[in-house]
Amino acid sequence: MTTEPSPVDRASTQIHNIGYRHYDGPRLGRAYSRRSLFSQSLRGAYGLGRSAKSKVLPMLLFIVMCVPALIMVAVAVATKANDLPVDYTRYAVILQAVIGLYVASAAPNAVSLDLRFKSIPLYFSRPIERVDYVVAKFAAMTSALFILTAAPLIVLYVGSLLAKLDFTEQTKGFAQGLVSVALLSLLFAGIGLVVSAVTPRRGFGIAAVIAVLTISYGAVSTVQAIADAQDNGGAVTWLGLFSPITLIDGVGTAFLGASSSFPGAHGPSAGEGLVYLLVVLGLIAGSYGLLMRRYRKVGL
Repeated sequence: MTTEPSPVDRASTQIHNIGYRHYDGPRLGRAYSRRSLFSQSLRGAYGLGRSAKSKVLPMLLFIVMCVPALIMVAVAVATKANDLPVDYTRYAVILQAVIGLYVASAAPNAVSLDLRFKSIPLYFSRPIERVDYVVAKFAAMTSALFILTAAPLIVLYVGSLLAKLDFTEQTKGFAQGLVSVALLSLLFAGIGLVVSAVTPRRGFGIAAVIAVLTISYGAVSTVQAIADAQDNGGAVTWLGLFSPITLIDGVGTAFLGASSSFPGAHGPSAGEGLVYLLVVLGLIAGSYGLLMRRYRKVGL
């Protein structure tokens, strides 16, 4: 049984022409979408384009990374030192806790929030595919980390030139430092994104990233110290394979002229360093593969 609308309903019924028109303009395609997602993600890693509260932690960590370099430069210039107090390749290793905190804060913002608010299908409804999303997020996180870790090296390099240190030696060390932090950025970005993409809960992602990057370094360093106390230098070297930052330290020691920060200075040889390098490259490739697998389904 149906009922007809009342005269009042009929009088208030209107048809609106909302003016849908066919779009005839330029279609920028996947490349533009990928670049836009990369730019948005990179800006978001430093809180740009977001609330003032979102900028506090990344900017604070950026300052914390650069202040020690400024102090070292000031001391080198004032005392007319013959060299910088810290090698370029060692700087990131010394401040690895700050880098770990940055990854823990930025990586969940990059991917966990998209999962939590179910915005992934909206991305994929545009001319963008799974590989575009993963590449853009990976590249943005890597670039953000490279900015964080390379900025203090630039400060050190400029300061060394102001202190009139040997140009050739400082340029070589600076280049080696850039290679080291580039590898670190790729490795930490991949691990941070994989861990964060597991859960839509930002808090869980932060805790998990800290555990993987920071706590693992503490655990490995403790066991290395025990092995060194027992005069087992070989164990010290191979234990370095089980922490992201010690992996970077080992590669730097073997190939980039860095002094090892392992207990007892038991850095890997060139042959052992090759194993370190292969593990680093394998982890980077594995992180990319796991991200591709994670985003295999659109309806996450």
